[in-house]
Amino acid sequence: MKLNSRSLFVLAFFLIAIIVLAIYLIKFIYKPAEGPFNEEHLKLGKCDGTLTILYDNNPYDPMLRTAWGFSCLVSLDGATILFDTGGDGRLLAENMAKLGVDIRSIQAVVLSHIHGDHTGGLDAVLEKNNNVTVYLPASFPSNFKANVKRHGGMVVEVQEAVKVYDCVATTGVLGRAIEEQPLMVKTNQGLVLVTGCAHPGIVNIIRRAKEFADDGIYLVVGGFHLASKSEKEIHQIISELRELRVKKVAPCHCSGDTARRLFKEAFGADYIEAGVGKIIDIGS
Repeated sequence: MKLNSRSLFVLAFFLIAIIVLAIYLIKFIYKPAEGPFNEEHLKLGKCDGTLTILYDNNPYDPMLRTAWGFSCLVSLDGATILFDTGGDGRLLAENMAKLGVDIRSIQAVVLSHIHGDHTGGLDAVLEKNNNVTVYLPASFPSNFKANVKRHGGMVVEVQEAVKVYDCVATTGVLGRAIEEQPLMVKTNQGLVLVTGCAHPGIVNIIRRAKEFADDGIYLVVGGFHLASKSEKEIHQIISELRELRVKKVAPCHCSGDTARRLFKEAFGADYIEAGVGKIIDIGS
């Protein structure tokens, strides 16, 4: 069959589109694994402090409102860091006010990943306090970064592990389909790991953190992303966390009720019931 010039043009266009898509998929599928920590610039001191869950879909403090999403305040001697901002800025600000948290005291905001239930409250923070540095995965959209700068905040684009404070660092960006960075706090009890949704897999995240945790993982808190997992799968994950010598767990947000129940049964006294308003001491 003889093709006219228009048909040839359309065919060429689709061939080029297929080639471009193939190249993108190859880069996506074969994205290299994250490199090892640069321990020289990530030598962390040890600190004490508290974690306060400001935003979560699981209840804890009855005076606070729940909503789907996550935000956690890391309060240390000399630094106040906000990890994720929940999905609704007004609700986040309301919960913070009820807990006596001054938004102006926050010096850094660390965003785990791009989903709105973790970034939606950022504008409400920046409107009251733009004297902050926002650490976010480099893959965040350019308009998101521009919005932070427009409010007056500083942006640090994260790919590799980066130090946020003397005793605090991110793991660097993990995952492929959904890129995410958890937060690490080095304490006298061991490493505390705060996760947003654990899209790269909670076991993978802990293995990554253990590269830096010479004195073990003391606590993992946040979303474990296990709501869709079967009991068998969750039992296997619990077993792997035991093998990785995780001492305490505080699953919330997207962990799922089944996972929370099974972790409670497995960890006993080392299980921490987490929800909005929960304050966890990470001191000595």
